[in-house]
Amino acid sequence: MFNDIWLYFLYFHAFIQQIFAPCKNREQLAVNSLDLHEFAGKWFFKAAVSTRDSDIIRFKMFDNIVFTLEDRSNTTLVMTGNMRMGDDCIKQNWTYHVQPGRDDLVLEGRPQRRNLLWSGMWANCRDCIVFQELEPPLKETDSEDSLNRFLLYSRQKDVDSEMLTMFLRDSACNGLTANVTLLHEKEFCI
Repeated sequence: MFNDIWLYFLYFHAFIQQIFAPCKNREQLAVNSLDLHEFAGKWFFKAAVSTRDSDIIRFKMFDNIVFTLEDRSNTTLVMTGNMRMGDDCIKQNWTYHVQPGRDDLVLEGRPQRRNLLWSGMWANCRDCIVFQELEPPLKETDSEDSLNRFLLYSRQKDVDSEMLTMFLRDSACNGLTANVTLLHEKEFCI
């Protein structure tokens, strides 16, 4: 009985929340139907959000990050990250593959990770993309993914602070309250 009452209360609360503070509808992009060439070029990392700090804590050590995407074919993307940590520049490469019948990118060497693309309109930004990284629970008995974070990238080095605020606000509306934005106090490593 108590469980039924609690369940109805939660449904009612969610309904009322949607009326007074509706979350923006996020649009997932099916990778296997995209022209990957459109995503080639420079992308500036702006923010990371998650339900828990442990998923995004590593981004706090960086001042800025710029990525270059290169499409090697319409089924392979190579991402090169140039990351500024203090006075040091760190460079790293990742290779992603599109596989038939899947709507995500497969990271080479980490086939268990799902990498999803979301429209930048989540942040009210046409020149942005949101990249989600998901990993399954570490144990079969766990109910929560071991990794679930959303990363906001922009084609522009400088963005409107309102756009970033909208992304963080709409993310929080969806329960993604842990967030990181980079300082951008030093020059980019390019």
